[in-house]
Amino acid sequence: MKRYPRNMSGYGETPPNAKWPNGAKIAVQIVLNYEEGGENNVLHGDAASEAFLSEITGAQPWPGQRHWNMESIYEYGARAGFWRVHRLLKDVPLTVYGVATALARAPEQVAAMKAADWEIASHGLKWVEHKDMPQEEERAQIEAAIKLHHEVVGTPPRGWYTGRCSNNTVRLVAQTGQFDYVADSYADDLPYWIREGARDQLIVPYTLDCNDMRFAIQAGFSTGDQFESYLKDSFDVLYEEGMAGQPKMLSIGLHCRLIGRPGRAAALKRAIEYFKSHDGVWFATRLEIAEHWAKTHPPVDTAAPSDMDKETFVAEFGGVFEHSPWIAEAAHAFELGPTHDTAHGIHQALARVFRAASTDQKLAVLNAHPDLAGKLAAAKRLTTESTAEQASVGLDQLTDAERAEFTKLNDTYTAKFGFPFIIAVRDNTKASILSAFHKRLDNNPTTELDAACTQVERIAALRLFEKFGA
Repeated sequence: MKRYPRNMSGYGETPPNAKWPNGAKIAVQIVLNYEEGGENNVLHGDAASEAFLSEITGAQPWPGQRHWNMESIYEYGARAGFWRVHRLLKDVPLTVYGVATALARAPEQVAAMKAADWEIASHGLKWVEHKDMPQEEERAQIEAAIKLHHEVVGTPPRGWYTGRCSNNTVRLVAQTGQFDYVADSYADDLPYWIREGARDQLIVPYTLDCNDMRFAIQAGFSTGDQFESYLKDSFDVLYEEGMAGQPKMLSIGLHCRLIGRPGRAAALKRAIEYFKSHDGVWFATRLEIAEHWAKTHPPVDTAAPSDMDKETFVAEFGGVFEHSPWIAEAAHAFELGPTHDTAHGIHQALARVFRAASTDQKLAVLNAHPDLAGKLAAAKRLTTESTAEQASVGLDQLTDAERAEFTKLNDTYTAKFGFPFIIAVRDNTKASILSAFHKRLDNNPTTELDAACTQVERIAALRLFEKFGA
C-alpha cells in the first residue's frame, strides 16, 4: 500500500476563519533570530567557520580556521544590531528564535528580551546545518537545547524553529511533547495541525520571503525600500483577505546582524508604522497565536482515509459509486496520502478507477443505478443515498400523471441505451430532470454513455461532499 506523506491540499479554497482576538483582520507576527555566538566556529568545536547569511558575498567555510571578518559581522548583530532592534520594537509583541548556545553567551540581551516581555523560543542548540546529522545525534541536540535554554532563560521553551533542519527535525521535536508549536514549515498563512504518533502537534509556519535574510542572498533585497515595499504589499493583500472574512497571519523574519544595520532598520520602522496605521491589526507572539489556535481551532480526531486499512476504506467509500465496492478496493491501492483526505481527494482516487475501467465495467456501474421514480423506489428498495437524493426534488411524491411520464421515459431510455437514465438529482429540479430526460434521448449511444458516466462521477462527488461536510 503506497502512501505519500506530503499534504498538498491544506485548507483548500476556504480556509477556516482564524477568529483573531477582537475581530482583528490580520495577525502580524515578528521574529528576531538570535544566532550570534551560536554559529559555526572552531571556537565552538565546529570543523569550519560560518558561511551563511552575512554581508560577505559568496562566503565559504574556512576549514579548521577562524574567519575574522565573518565573526565580526556576527558580533555586530550582538553588540549593535540587537540593541537597535530592541529600541525599535521593545513595546511590540515579538518572538525571539534563540539559539541556546548564543543565548548563553548573551546575558545582557536575554535580560533585555525578558524585560520587553518577548517570547523566547528555541532555535536549536547551535546555528548549524542538520541535514546530514544522524537522527540520534539530532535528538540529543534537541534535548541539550531545551536543557540549556531552561538554564539560561529561566523557563523552558514552548516554541521551536531549527531553520537549517533535517527531514527528521519536526518529528523529533514533536516527539518531545515539549512544544506548543513548531515553526519549521513555510507551507501556509495559518497554523495547522499534524499528527505525530499519538500527539497532535501544532505547526505555526514561518517565512523566507518577508525575511531580512534576503539582504544576504543574491536573489534578494538590495535597499531598505525594497524590503519595506515588500512588507507593505504582503500586509495589504492579507489585510484585504481579512476584511473579506478570511484573516491570516503575516510572519516577518529578522536577524540582528542584518536588520540591525541603520539603513535597514529605517525601512523596518516605516513598515511597522504603516501596519499600526490600520485598524484591526493584532501584533502577537507566536506563542499567543499558538494558544489562540489551540483554543479556537483544536485538532479534530477523525480517521484519515489514507490511514484506513482496506476493509475500513471500502466500508466507508464502497457505496459512493452505486453498488460498486470494487472501485473503492482498487482506489485504496493508489498512492494516497494526507492530500487525499478530502472530498476532492477521495473523489479523484475513486474516479481514476472508474475512468480507467473497461466499457463493460462502466456499464455494470451504470446498471447498478436505479430508475428515477421507478419500481425500486416504489418498493422502498433504494440505497439510503439514492432515497435521499430522489426525495430531495420530490421524486417520492409524484402525481399519478408525473409517475406515468417518468415510467414511459425510463422504459424508452433503457430500451435505447441499455442502462437507466442517470442524473445528479441534487443539481436539479423535477422540471430540469424531465427536460434533460427528453434532450438526452436524442443522443447517440456513444455520446450518451459519456454523459451518463459524467453524471455518475458527479453523484459520487456530491455524496462525498456531504460525507465530508464540505
